[in-house]
Amino acid sequence: MRRKFSPVSLILVGLGTFLLVLAPMLVWYVEPRAAVNPIDIDTTAVYTGTGSVFDVGKVETVPGRSITVTQVVRGDVADSERSGKAVWDVTTTVDTDTSLPAADPHDALEFTPGRWVTDRRSNEPAHCCQESPYYEGEAYLKFPFDVQKRAYRWWDNSLGAPVTLRYEGVRKIRGYEGYRFTGTVPATRTGTRLVPGAIVGEPQRSQVLAEEWYANHLIELVVDQRTGRVIYAQVGPRKTLRAPGAEKDAVVLLDSRKLAFTAATQRDQVEQAKTESGQLRLLGETLPIGAGVLGCVLALVGAVLLVRGRRDPGSPESPHTSLTM
Repeated sequence: MRRKFSPVSLILVGLGTFLLVLAPMLVWYVEPRAAVNPIDIDTTAVYTGTGSVFDVGKVETVPGRSITVTQVVRGDVADSERSGKAVWDVTTTVDTDTSLPAADPHDALEFTPGRWVTDRRSNEPAHCCQESPYYEGEAYLKFPFDVQKRAYRWWDNSLGAPVTLRYEGVRKIRGYEGYRFTGTVPATRTGTRLVPGAIVGEPQRSQVLAEEWYANHLIELVVDQRTGRVIYAQVGPRKTLRAPGAEKDAVVLLDSRKLAFTAATQRDQVEQAKTESGQLRLLGETLPIGAGVLGCVLALVGAVLLVRGRRDPGSPESPHTSLTM
């Protein structure tokens, strides 16, 4: 008996085999290449809170002032494409009610420009493309993809060095769960500034090279596990001046227990995290699982049809068929 294979069975086996090969490729090849830092980023994050601020007009520290920190991140597409890295230009402004709204960000209480360059896949600092300052650590504007339950070294721009943030469990922001990391910064000397001697308690000297000191009461970040996007941020900066060699602060420039993402920034960050995480989940889980299951079913059905085959109508039914005259 000769068997004849149906084209349908061959198609099913071929399609099933293709899906079985596609499933691991999506996990091991496609999804990792989709998990990259963008080069055309254009986002704004706003922190608000209250605290003490040095009033230049009054020449004294004024408590209970409203403080707004605005961080704008824009990608330099040309430099990114040329270098193969993620090149992001970052400006951070600190304002009080008296400087908002400001036509020129240089009129703010503080204005800090910078350029952050990272490896697009690992998120590690890439020292090129006129990076400024020289960043170190594992995270700054975002964490690496696939965030782990461990401590991370987060770059503190005011400190000019990385700070260790400990994993503290999970926290929901606007109903969306993320990993929570916290840390503090003890009072640390960060530089010097030429100021009138009277400001730091030395009125007999017209100018003094005062010491700049920085601390942070609490840094709290809530991060999307899959993408590393920061969906909530809270900081408690304290900046002071000391007379040269002094052990105590002479004047407080800025002190706030809590400056946190506004509701609008939280909402925007959560929505973007949901979208980006969903896309990566589709490539790394949903499609591979679906392709694997469907591939198994199609390959099995096709194999069964191949084994059964079908008889050729033109061939004898059996080698023992009798002949008639």
